[in-house]
Amino acid sequence: MPRNLDTSLLRTFVTVARRSSMTAAAHALHLTQGAISQQIKRLEECFGQKMFDRAQGRLKLTGAGERLLEQAEQLVRLNDRIWTDMNGAAFSGVIRVGAPSDLVGTYLAGIFKSFAQRFPHVEIALVSLPSIELAAALADGRLDLAVIEQPASEPGGECLRTERLVWVGASGGSAYMKRPLAVSIVSDACVFRPALFDALTKRDIAWRTVFENGDIEATKATVRMDMAVTAWLASTVPADLQIVPSPMGLPGLPDFAITLHVSPSGATPLAEEMANLIRQGFLAATPIYAGARGGRGDRAA
Repeated sequence: MPRNLDTSLLRTFVTVARRSSMTAAAHALHLTQGAISQQIKRLEECFGQKMFDRAQGRLKLTGAGERLLEQAEQLVRLNDRIWTDMNGAAFSGVIRVGAPSDLVGTYLAGIFKSFAQRFPHVEIALVSLPSIELAAALADGRLDLAVIEQPASEPGGECLRTERLVWVGASGGSAYMKRPLAVSIVSDACVFRPALFDALTKRDIAWRTVFENGDIEATKATVRMDMAVTAWLASTVPADLQIVPSPMGLPGLPDFAITLHVSPSGATPLAEEMANLIRQGFLAATPIYAGARGGRGDRAA
């Protein structure tokens, strides 16, 4: 007799596995931690095998969990694709999405392409602003949802990913050694700005800004020319630049979170479809620091 898998249990399993935390999975799926725990228990009972072990306060996949993960992800994606294919024609109009420029090319371009393919009658209106300004635009109704960078210690939004902020310089460059340290940032509204200058001040490192009212391409250009250093999330560092390793005299920088925020008036069905694709895109993203090279053969710590 055929037996059917419950895709809601598989979705919960995949989310817990990718986030290594039932608490984080509960936030992502808008469920209680108790509900997440019960769903994992039900899945384990279905197969008669444990999916997770707890080690040093974190969840680690068992051998059975490792075998299940890839196939579970495929089934969840197939479920979502069927659902979208059967209902996509019902959606039309405009969805207004906000994101800082450094996340558009690294994470969101592929997500927006997938959304456009699934919902051909929906227009994506992208608003690229610093995270601080995106929060204001969301609050006053100019956006349906936004992906925002914020200090990891700051509450608010649904955490999609947490990363260290890292110093970035020209490949083989020496700008990080000069004093006062030349720093290039996109604008004075950059969410990273307070963290950078607070860290430098605490270490008594003199600094100056190259400019504070440019754009991300201008920032990249000044760093490529070894005129200055900047700071980005590790996964957004361009391949032709390098992460300045921590032993090179610059202070460590704090963790930042990439968070998903919906309109205070609530997510529309169309916004929820976009939010689901964004969640899936970040879950499938490569591990933190992949491809981001430190100088002199080191990787950022």
